[in-house]
Amino acid sequence: MLDNGRRNAAVIGRLDRRGRLLWSLPKGHIEPGETAEQAAVREVAEETGIEGRVLTPLGTIDYWFVADDRRVHKTVHHFLLEAVGGELSDEDVEVTEVAWVPLGELDELLAYADERRLVRRAAELLAEQA
Repeated sequence: MLDNGRRNAAVIGRLDRRGRLLWSLPKGHIEPGETAEQAAVREVAEETGIEGRVLTPLGTIDYWFVADDRRVHKTVHHFLLEAVGGELSDEDVEVTEVAWVPLGELDELLAYADERRLVRRAAELLAEQA
């Protein structure tokens, strides 16, 4: 999610099992009847308070995690979104903090390498458009 000036991204912080704050890109699941793009817009709004519109697909990340003592596979479709309204808010119970972060700082801040790769891809796309 980019602000209108396209210099900052909205990111979320969640506490891990050890109580560490891990920063990541907003994400969630696709509801019945939704497209991946619609789910991305909805999840970003729910997790950050920011309303956005899809600019372009960025890529897909597949990963496994353990929940309730079972392994779960998740596929996340990421999109580059532009902010069109709303206010930054951490009201979602799954989110500890939200922040606008300069694109150039995300490589050091984001907890997951696959997400850092997507952010670099987004920066390349934006540079091509400039």
